[in-house]
Amino acid sequence: MSDTTEKTVPEGWEVRTSRSTGMTYYLNIYTKESQWDMPTEPAAKQGPNEVRCSHLLVKHNKSRRPSSWREENITRSKEEARTILEEYKKQIESGEATLHELAEKYSDCSSAKRGGDLGMFGRGQMQKPFEDASFSLKVGKMSKIIETDSGLHLILRTQ
Repeated sequence: MSDTTEKTVPEGWEVRTSRSTGMTYYLNIYTKESQWDMPTEPAAKQGPNEVRCSHLLVKHNKSRRPSSWREENITRSKEEARTILEEYKKQIESGEATLHELAEKYSDCSSAKRGGDLGMFGRGQMQKPFEDASFSLKVGKMSKIIETDSGLHLILRTQ
């Protein structure tokens, strides 16, 4: 990939090389769709209009509203919340528990009673970091820990 090639590609596209054929192709960094022909327009940012996600929220003392159905006054630090969520993430990745099971028991969101299911939502309905993470995930994939004003989240895209 030369610098001159990079500069001629419209915004939002990356030049890639196919591992199987060695041919150059172009990847839309927003939708992850690829094409063989050199793009002539900036990449479209459209992906799905709506997604469905479940999440597990751990609030901390600097959260926008540091209380939940589980705890009236949340006093844990952001670092403590991150440590807790990292442990939940390990349990999910190892197959020891599902996000649904952990969210039902431990999520600080009222969606806990639905195993963290938030239903379908569109752009502009969630806090920006949550939205960006949700729309960038492939169905069945889980996010890294996402920080919003509400607290720290693990997000699983379900649809």
